Amino acid sequence: MQTVIMLCSMHSLFFAVFHALFWNKLNWKNQLKKMDPVNNAVMQILNLRIIFIFLFHSLLCFFFSNELITTPLGKAILIGSSLFWVGRAIEQFIYRRLLPILHPVSVFITVLFVIGSIIYLIPLIF
Repeated sequence: MQTVIMLCSMHSLFFAVFHALFWNKLNWKNQLKKMDPVNNAVMQILNLRIIFIFLFHSLLCFFFSNELITTPLGKAILIGSSLFWVGRAIEQFIYRRLLPILHPVSVFITVLFVIGSIIYLIPLIF
């Protein structure tokens, strides 16, 4: 199970880096100027906070893998993380009209959302 928890750590680290690239890859310097200043700020703040959460989850998995597997609090964190990724996968389809759902990158990250929901759940099942 330690290996699975390390996969969870890498998964969260990947998404932290992925979100850190949003400013450049999504051309936020220009695109966010189209929003009113409040929404512009909220968008960036939410992205910075989700980066923090992903890094925090990655570190939890890396340094506290045994506690995640063996304690009630650790199991609750794993359940919450799995539900986070289940929700994110569902949202991909809810907002399909706004997202390029069939674009190869969208398909790839949707698969990663599903993988995240599974790998965070595996230590609770086995």
